[in-house]
Amino acid sequence: MSFKRVVITGMGALTPIGNDVSTFWTNLVAGVSGAAPITHFDAEKFRTRFACEIKGLDINNYIPRQEARKMDPFAQYAVIAADEAMKDAGFDADTLDLDKAGVIWGTGIGGLKTFEEEVMNYATNGNIPRFNPFFIPKMIVDSASGVLSIRYGFRGPNFITVSACASATNAMIDAFNYIKLGMMNVCISGGSEAAITIAGVGGFNALKALSERNDSPETASRPYDKDRDGFVLGEGGAALILEELEHAKARGAKIYAEMTGAGMSSDAYHITAPHPDGLGAHIVMKNAVENAGLQPEDIDYINTHGTSTPIGDPQEIKAIEKYFGEHAYNMGISSTKSMTGHLLGGAGAIEAAACIMAIRDQIVPPTINHFTDDPGINPRLNLTFNKAEKRKINYALSNTFGFGGHNASVIFKKYEG
Repeated sequence: MSFKRVVITGMGALTPIGNDVSTFWTNLVAGVSGAAPITHFDAEKFRTRFACEIKGLDINNYIPRQEARKMDPFAQYAVIAADEAMKDAGFDADTLDLDKAGVIWGTGIGGLKTFEEEVMNYATNGNIPRFNPFFIPKMIVDSASGVLSIRYGFRGPNFITVSACASATNAMIDAFNYIKLGMMNVCISGGSEAAITIAGVGGFNALKALSERNDSPETASRPYDKDRDGFVLGEGGAALILEELEHAKARGAKIYAEMTGAGMSSDAYHITAPHPDGLGAHIVMKNAVENAGLQPEDIDYINTHGTSTPIGDPQEIKAIEKYFGEHAYNMGISSTKSMTGHLLGGAGAIEAAACIMAIRDQIVPPTINHFTDDPGINPRLNLTFNKAEKRKINYALSNTFGFGGHNASVIFKKYEG
């Protein structure tokens, strides 16, 4: 059986450092931090009082008020990113086969704000069971893909993948495979998350997963730095239009990049901690490279999971050195979470967009906030500290790892026809 080739023909993004792809990418290259004190709620009594929130967003400029009220923020973010991606892809709705167009989206938590608000209202209003009739449709994780399918009339496969922080990458992998198999021509894929809430911040604080650098939020996300103390929570998402190559060529679409490989694995070790030897990370990168029909030496850039946690960062580095060997010291490597924070289930989507833009412009975005070398991390690695670097990039790999031991990696290639 011959597999179809899959390309990226549209992108949209809503992030803590830019509410569209262009602004997001400009600020990534410039090394702009999206971290600041939390404004979504009063965080004064929390151990962590800052996050990477979306800025300057008026939902009503994108979605009519009556529609927006029926969506949790994570679904609103999906709509905003997907609208930009669809416009960018330039489809002619009259000629698109809607039966062969689908939506496969990713989110780790889904409607957390909706759930939180409804339960708190019940608890503070005399335990009277008055719930919003849209409580369940807003909260359930599949609402985002359902809303997008209805919005564009896409009648192909339509579902959500949930694998914690690997969710968006798993969504893109499913979309990739469905198109390769000829089951779809077009898919809106990516992911979104809206977990900067009382329960979200409180829950991650209880896990001692978040940075508590309240005196300097903009420098708190510092992957690979000796003094990293946890990740910074982010919100938003990104949408990619995955399309079968011949379908894209037939309509004269612009092509950003080709998606050539995907890998998945499990740590099979611990519900929140990575494998101490980086075993799952090693396996997932190996699977992705082999799936793409490549050799390790073909990879030019890795956008790492790199969350800025004390135990997570060195395990990923250990896996990179083990799998890539000497080539590990020839690649460009960076963690863009140093600027965006960690979007959880949406992380893989914005980081895939970063890889695609890196290929387009031949630039590795930086890992900002590096102040002190970690003696446990090999200085031979080019982690692109503090400043973007011009570099030849034909193949870029994006890593995402999630609680539960879920690992997913995707590879993008410079499109050459």
